[in-house]
Amino acid sequence: MARRASRSRGVSTRSKEKTPSATTRRAAAAARRGTSGAAELNGETVAEAPEAFKQKPRPGLLLQRPASTTTIDESPSSAAAAAAAAAAAMASLVLGLRASANAFLSRYEPVALLLAPLLAVLAARAVRSFVGILQERGLKATAIGFVMSCIKSVPAVKSYIDAEKQKVVDQLQSGGQSKRKGWRTELPRSGVGNGVIDIMKEEKKNDVVWQGKCSGTVYIRGSECEGHFSLINEACSMFAHTNPLHLDVFQSVVRFEAEVVAMTAALLGSKEKVSGGQICGNMTSGGTESILLAVKTSRDYMRAKKGITSPEMIIPESAHSAYDKAAQYFNIKLWRVPVNKEFRADVKAIKRYINRNTILIVGSAPGFPHGIIDPIEELGELASSFNICLHVDLCLGGFVLPFARKLGYPVPPFDFSVEGVTSISVDVHKYGLAPKGTSTVLYRNHDIRKHQFVAVTEWSGGLYVSPTMAGSRPGGLIAGAWAAMMSLGEEGYLENTKEIMEVSKKIERGIKEIPEIFIIGRPDMTIVAFGSNVIDIFEVNDILSSKGWHLNALQRPNSIHICVTLQHVPVVEDFLKDLKESVNTVKENPGPISGGKAPIYGAAGKMPDRGTVQELLVNFMDSAC
Repeated sequence: MARRASRSRGVSTRSKEKTPSATTRRAAAAARRGTSGAAELNGETVAEAPEAFKQKPRPGLLLQRPASTTTIDESPSSAAAAAAAAAAAMASLVLGLRASANAFLSRYEPVALLLAPLLAVLAARAVRSFVGILQERGLKATAIGFVMSCIKSVPAVKSYIDAEKQKVVDQLQSGGQSKRKGWRTELPRSGVGNGVIDIMKEEKKNDVVWQGKCSGTVYIRGSECEGHFSLINEACSMFAHTNPLHLDVFQSVVRFEAEVVAMTAALLGSKEKVSGGQICGNMTSGGTESILLAVKTSRDYMRAKKGITSPEMIIPESAHSAYDKAAQYFNIKLWRVPVNKEFRADVKAIKRYINRNTILIVGSAPGFPHGIIDPIEELGELASSFNICLHVDLCLGGFVLPFARKLGYPVPPFDFSVEGVTSISVDVHKYGLAPKGTSTVLYRNHDIRKHQFVAVTEWSGGLYVSPTMAGSRPGGLIAGAWAAMMSLGEEGYLENTKEIMEVSKKIERGIKEIPEIFIIGRPDMTIVAFGSNVIDIFEVNDILSSKGWHLNALQRPNSIHICVTLQHVPVVEDFLKDLKESVNTVKENPGPISGGKAPIYGAAGKMPDRGTVQELLVNFMDSAC
């Protein structure tokens, strides 16, 4: 009876309220789902639904969803109607936007509407170009370059600047332009026959005295008519007619090249297990070509491996200028990163420049300016972690560091024993004592080196493939390099290294005894750079030049260096004596000497507009060759 009364009251309630409230419906639905206790719906507290609203499962039957007090129409026709309504609303919105846009644009001329997108694209490209220049050069250099460009646009100012630049070029040449006036410009009507040798001997007398007086330049001891000089000269002469391009004809030179590469690689870790056992390479015309090939190969290898089409490479500011040349030749964006306080590559700084377009980072062992070895192991770890290439420039150290290490000098890892090193450049014509124009470029494996080659299949002259930048190559130089290495052997290189390392350390000690100058960093090899905080080091260089010495002028910081060779072994005391006298002369009588280049080097180092300095160099080269 109670249950019937309850139901009667429920029916009565529904009869009074044709449509139950939303709150009541939600409470009932919650009760049917088995919700216990009170619930808060739309801010109203609803007590637990009475037992009548709860449906208990019967044994043997599935629990069915209780009937709701309201019915939701989910028929297909209802869904289609809703979709149609939404589409109509969207169409109305689009039409409204279209009308608003047309009303707004109707105020402008059709030509303006046509040009506006084009101008916007041009403006966007200009902004993008400016941002790229800003990132590459920095704000200061970009601003200075812009100002100088505006100034040079004035005709009178441009004429004045050009005249001043020509004066500097003439001073750099030291009268070289006047000597060109007597140079031959066409063939002699009648050949001079064997008399040409006498003419050449006379011309050779115009060369300056270089024996023992030049930084680097000549690495073989003695004169060119005796000893090792005589040997390689004969070897070159014997194969002067050969060309390794013709593999089937000059098989002897082909073998010489392969053995020079293999012997060089053996000095640099090719026999160690960590190298992978696939070290390979080719001979080139010099360190610059070796670096160019390594960069080109790295670019193409990374394009094939990672799909990089806008390549970038990162180098320390102490790295050789050949990388700048490679960047220009091969359209690679170059980031030059400052070195750390020890004048070594700053690995952390290099890491900050790495991005998805980076193909290559670089280390030197040692660097040309200061003779300091970069942290090759750390660079190798960095290259491996980002899966990019690492090139090590061993053009100077390739035939010294392996032997210096055997002699007990502290030499950090620098070769293919370092994981991550993908390529190495080594000059044979420096401390390898080979004829000028011989170097090697080495790769960790053949998969990398294959990207160095150029193969042409569609030439009417036939199928063509070439390993290096040159097509024809002088077989005589390859033969001379092979002869140099075979004649000296490991013992010969050990003895040479012992001598030049001892001379280098003696020069270091001698410089430290001169209080007005100091050594740049801590040299690891046979290059000693020095500067000064109290006198003009370029004036010291001019005085040394007047005494017959030819050293290298450096910048950032201003300094000069001597690259020690076997030529310096007998004259080291003379050098230290002349250096001390030159320092004292500048200290007592500061100021440039007549014909000296100190003002030019000093001004070039301080000149904020590097574009003008670049133009000076280009003008000098244009008039010198």
